[in-house]
Amino acid sequence: MLSAALASASFSANTLAEELRLITWGGYAPDDVVAQFEEETGIDVKVTLSNNEDMISKLRATGGAGFDLAQPSQDRIVGVQRQFNIYKPIDFSRVNTDQLQPSMVKATQDSTELDGKFYGVPSVWGTSGLIVHSSVADTVTDYIDLCDTAVEGQVSYRLKRPTLIGFAFAMGMDPFAAYDNRDEYETIMTKVEDKLIDCKSNVKTYWTGGDQLLALLRTGEVKAAMAWDAGGWKLNAENPDIRFVAPESGALGWIDTFAIPRRSENEEAAYKWINFVMQPEIAARITNASGNFTASKGADEFVKADLRDAYRESFDDAAINNIKWYPPVPPGLETMEGQVLDRVQAAN
Repeated sequence: MLSAALASASFSANTLAEELRLITWGGYAPDDVVAQFEEETGIDVKVTLSNNEDMISKLRATGGAGFDLAQPSQDRIVGVQRQFNIYKPIDFSRVNTDQLQPSMVKATQDSTELDGKFYGVPSVWGTSGLIVHSSVADTVTDYIDLCDTAVEGQVSYRLKRPTLIGFAFAMGMDPFAAYDNRDEYETIMTKVEDKLIDCKSNVKTYWTGGDQLLALLRTGEVKAAMAWDAGGWKLNAENPDIRFVAPESGALGWIDTFAIPRRSENEEAAYKWINFVMQPEIAARITNASGNFTASKGADEFVKADLRDAYRESFDDAAINNIKWYPPVPPGLETMEGQVLDRVQAAN
């Protein structure tokens, strides 16, 4: 009887271990993908929908317990790890990197490196760049072209940090390279501030919400804007004359990663999930569900046709390799940026 009880307890423990507790964003774990993974592996997937702040809060509260796999953005890992130690290093020997875009693997490793170890694998990505109407497509090919007199009064962008970063790159500067030099970064921001103040007459309105911007572009009140790729592709499906363009100086990119919480109880299942969902045909289903593309090589071949065609028109290999991926922001820079944006807003 004792041996039977021990065997039963062992069986129960093993059964419980075959669960993957995933904390992720909406659309990143579609029901049909979860069902196929469960059928092929025998591992049950428990999905918790979240965002960066919530992931950090939950994992910080438990010291990295409660989940086996998380999906924080690449610029939200190093600072959190340094302060709270909630993740464990990625074992890239267990990741099928042949399935992944090399530039995104490198960008994620660069952004998540701490003490010689890497803490993230690229998953889903997106960019901000330009949404332009065909009538001004030859004029507006970079962020700074939003200030061209040919589009005066027909432009919109947000007064947020991506605008500062985008304009800096378009003006021939590298703000990310200046992150660790506050004086140099302040000099860059001063030049961008002056440019944005000079550009105010071109701006129809500073958009504050995605729906507002899409409405302005639909009606033709705005012909060129700085915005997200997914919004541009949505508009392109409605009106082929509107499309998302990767700027000449480079789209600004974010990557949501796979990260292993420090007290994960089923690391093996976590790596199985990573390798499963980054298969091109599976990854395409995530794109169809979320509207954002993944780091999976060749997945665009399997994405629904209208989204695939819009993506290919926006991004060839050169444009992908030219994406400026956001690194972690050093303390204090966002305060400086906020002051710049306040002064631009207040300027006549």
